[in-house]
This record gives sequence, structure tokens and C-alpha cells, in this order.
Amino acid sequence: MAIQVLIPTPLQKFTNDEASVSLEAVSIDGLLQALEGRYPGIQARLCDENGKLRRFLNLYVNSEDIRFLDNQATVLSDGDEVSIVPAVAGG
Repeated sequence: MAIQVLIPTPLQKFTNDEASVSLEAVSIDGLLQALEGRYPGIQARLCDENGKLRRFLNLYVNSEDIRFLDNQATVLSDGDEVSIVPAVAGG
């Protein structure tokens, strides 16, 4: 099943400057593995050494924050759009 992944500008250097990629995956965990398979080294930017998403990243499936779904176990369906959004802080 094809999942469209929107890549933020700071990570596009790992995806050959592609802002959007299409991958096959059934969950967020599977999507992270698929990203790493196609773009070696990107998973280290997205996940910590335990495989958990870094705190400064937010992932959305069709505009729904995965923290309010099943986090990395969130199931994906054909045609879903996953957005990787770096957290923004300021003061």
C-alpha cells in the first residue's frame, strides 16, 4: 500500500532533495524502516537509539497527530499521507 510521506526541508538532504516520497508500509514503525531502507541514515535523525521518535518531531497521519492515535504502532492505509513536522519552540 502506497503511503505519501511529506519530508521537512531540514531532512530533504537525506532524501535527495525530495519533499515528498511514496513508500509501502502498514504502520508508522514500518514506514520508518522503509525510509531507512531507501535513504540510509535518515532513521538516526528521526529516532533515538531505542527506535523511538525523537521528542522534537511530530508525525501526522492525514492531519491526525500520532500521539493521539497509537503512536508508532499507528496503522496506515493505502493513500494515507504522513507529515513529518519538526517541533518549533520560541520565546
